[in-house]
Amino acid sequence: MATDFSSDRPAALGPEYHARAWERLGSEQFDIVVVGGGVVGVGAALDAATRGLRVALVEARDIASGTSSRSSKMFHGGLRYLEQLEFGLVREALRERELSLRLIAPHLVRPLPFLYPLTKRFWERPYVGAGLVLYDQMGGSKSVPGQSHVTRSGALRVAPALKRNSLIGGIRYYDTVVDDARHSLTVARTAANYGAVIRTSTQVVGFLREADRVNGVRVRDSDTGEVTEVRAHCVINAAGVWTDEVQALSKERGHFKVRASKGVHIVVPRDRIVSETAIILRTANSVLFVIPWETHWIIGTTDTDWNLDLAHPAATHKDIDYILDRVNEVLVSPLTHDDIEGVYAGLRPLLAGEDESTSSLSREHAVATVAPGLVSIAGGKYTTYRVMGADAVDACNDFIPTRVAPSITERVPLLGADGYFALINQCEGLGQRYGLHPYRVRRLLNRYGSLIDDVLGWAQDDPSLLEPLAAAPQYLRVEIVYAVRNEAALHLEDLLARRTRIAIEYSHRGVDCAGEVAELVAPILGWDEATAAFEVANYVARVEAEIASQQQPDDESADALRAAAPESRTEILEPVPVPE
Repeated sequence: MATDFSSDRPAALGPEYHARAWERLGSEQFDIVVVGGGVVGVGAALDAATRGLRVALVEARDIASGTSSRSSKMFHGGLRYLEQLEFGLVREALRERELSLRLIAPHLVRPLPFLYPLTKRFWERPYVGAGLVLYDQMGGSKSVPGQSHVTRSGALRVAPALKRNSLIGGIRYYDTVVDDARHSLTVARTAANYGAVIRTSTQVVGFLREADRVNGVRVRDSDTGEVTEVRAHCVINAAGVWTDEVQALSKERGHFKVRASKGVHIVVPRDRIVSETAIILRTANSVLFVIPWETHWIIGTTDTDWNLDLAHPAATHKDIDYILDRVNEVLVSPLTHDDIEGVYAGLRPLLAGEDESTSSLSREHAVATVAPGLVSIAGGKYTTYRVMGADAVDACNDFIPTRVAPSITERVPLLGADGYFALINQCEGLGQRYGLHPYRVRRLLNRYGSLIDDVLGWAQDDPSLLEPLAAAPQYLRVEIVYAVRNEAALHLEDLLARRTRIAIEYSHRGVDCAGEVAELVAPILGWDEATAAFEVANYVARVEAEIASQQQPDDESADALRAAAPESRTEILEPVPVPE
């Protein structure tokens, strides 16, 4: 087994760190405890830690296990919000996009060309073109090219998959693509690197009080059932679509409510759509994105109310048909259900009460002081996570007894960002050093950046770890080991759905490599043979339930099938009472 050369680094969120974090939660006084390990929660933890505050983050499941791993995989300004006149939101998001491209996360957020097909004569080109001029200008300095107009022939040259009669011309522009789960994880690890205590499988089951003030939370280990108390001057509720549920535990009346809107995406092989560029399509109610994702396309999304299980939103046959019908309107070679290799559904946490239509609900975020010592944040977009985190920490200032420094995260690169551009130019040399093809090295750099040596270092004593997974050859075996030793993965689902994206990238959805992955991580996580078999059986049941739910006609029947699958973590619904 490889030497544990990184166990003392705070950013190595392995089993030892996980155990120490539990002890620290119950014994230290924190300035802030953040509830929720989505991108906003980890962004708030990073913001607080880089201000010199003592911060802990607790997440009931896994980092990015909810909305933050189920987006459209874009770090963008939100072109359609211009039409809704949300200029402030678009400007803010584009500024954040530029920061991430240039400084904060260039290894994770990458430029992506788009084609906007035009279908209406006379008015549409100047109308959309004017909007894209505004879009190009709002973000300030640019790391991506501006828009360019093309004829129908020009559009079909870059996107031959489109029917000739489906457009009269087009406009090309740039946005960005990101692996949302990996990005959120990297924000969490960067926060840990600056001193934040990050603890997954840790469910908030109650609030602590001193007179009329909230001064911490009661938490339960979702794996062992153990309970402890975390003391903090301020609690930030960044639970996303669970905001209202966490709020209810505090017995305080919230200043806003969160409404969940379901967005479904399908994943198809790259060779099924011949195009050099991503495509954005207008629909009756919203837009549809066709996004290149390595050897696949991600196509979505839907936008419908969801009032059922928040942990496992289920895609229905109707949702999938909607996406296929919309995209097939413009494709020369129609897609079928047989082409689909992956499906996922996520929930957008929208601020309720704006409008009956979820697609027109505001994506602006809101911060509220619910009670002394308790701050809630909700709404917003993935792209604006850094601003949201800073706003939430600012709202805690009055409850922290020491002076709080201003936010500096716009100048803090995420782990792996420093040196990324130079390493990209050294792919061949790195490949020779590790015996890997330069393509493989580039792919690793686009997942880990300058942490590539940390990742591949685990194969020093075991070269077999540089081999790909048998049933998911896009990934090396060493990536699985690294995910457990350094990236807080505790269960098979964490590994196959979020540390890797095998669950949506392969038609077997991870079932065919579950055994090999379990065998790799069992010694590190201390699994015996029975535990490893249980993890595999749990994961297979999860996949079977998801596939079955995707054959159902409506949300209720799909939810019933998906919710029946066993969980790797056990949670409780009722608050844990304060001990006498």
